[in-house]
Amino acid sequence: MAIYDDTFLADDPGGIELVNPAGRRRITHAVHDIDGTHSLIRDWPPVMALSIHWAMTGGLDEDFDSEDNLKALIDRVGKEELEEAYRFSITSAGLSAITQMEYGIRRAVELGNIPAGAGLELSQEDLRNNAAIIRRMWEGEERFDDVAEPQALTAFINERTPRLFRLYEAVLNGACRDRNTAAAWKSPEDWRVPGSMEFMAHLHDCGVENFFVTGAVVYEDGGMYEEVKALGFEIGPGKMVVSLEGSSWDTKLPKGEVMERLFSTRGIDPACAVVLGDGRTEIKAGVEMGCVTVSRLDRDAGVQRQLHRGFGTNLVVEDFSDPRLWRLIEKE
Repeated sequence: MAIYDDTFLADDPGGIELVNPAGRRRITHAVHDIDGTHSLIRDWPPVMALSIHWAMTGGLDEDFDSEDNLKALIDRVGKEELEEAYRFSITSAGLSAITQMEYGIRRAVELGNIPAGAGLELSQEDLRNNAAIIRRMWEGEERFDDVAEPQALTAFINERTPRLFRLYEAVLNGACRDRNTAAAWKSPEDWRVPGSMEFMAHLHDCGVENFFVTGAVVYEDGGMYEEVKALGFEIGPGKMVVSLEGSSWDTKLPKGEVMERLFSTRGIDPACAVVLGDGRTEIKAGVEMGCVTVSRLDRDAGVQRQLHRGFGTNLVVEDFSDPRLWRLIEKE
């Protein structure tokens, strides 16, 4: 068990931006996002942007996820100006991948780029509802059960989103993940955010239980599980990271709901937890649940920094190398 105390930062913040002081409280658990918070392995924004753009501009034919299309997309990563798709990718960081894929499909509906054979005959009201959902996605929403939609559209989205998610992951693997993970096995410190391992070890030594939470699907023979192992993190009871909690290939599972499930099943008091992340979802959820929140954002991440301040995050840090972080959380 540890004590969090940010009162000293008022006089000496250093490289830590104190947005919303939390004062002094007891900390028992820490929930960490992985991509962009601790890991630099996945250069996902250009891949996400291309996947969304591919879907919204007509890439949803029955064979859209063919091997030939996969190879062509891998070759296209980072070579085009995809302003809307890239902006949405950055703004939606932290949302479930299923939601991000759904955005591309709904934009295709809005733009009239759904394949003729899909059998979608949408009324003006259907199109207005679809447009409203798109606007809500920009605001970070993921659940739209209050909106009535035709069964054919729901079925089309439910069938295409998991396939688009798998295509995105395959493009990501081919574009950067596999190569970068192999490099991380050889030199893990090059692929961790500075100070990441040391700070998590400090939390562990203080008696804080660390958990990784990701929007990616977790499976033991590859993917995110392999990445965190390549970075040097040990996972399991009593280890530096107790467990790795992930999402699903086929079902939308917002990260906030993953966190709520973790707190419930483990009997964790959110008031005694610290949430660290670079995505809007984990930080917003952490604030709403009463956790201490630490946003890990690059100095030039202006849009994200503004979003996180608006959510009411407690701290913004560029990385985990500032020695003041060690003073923030100390053993009780």
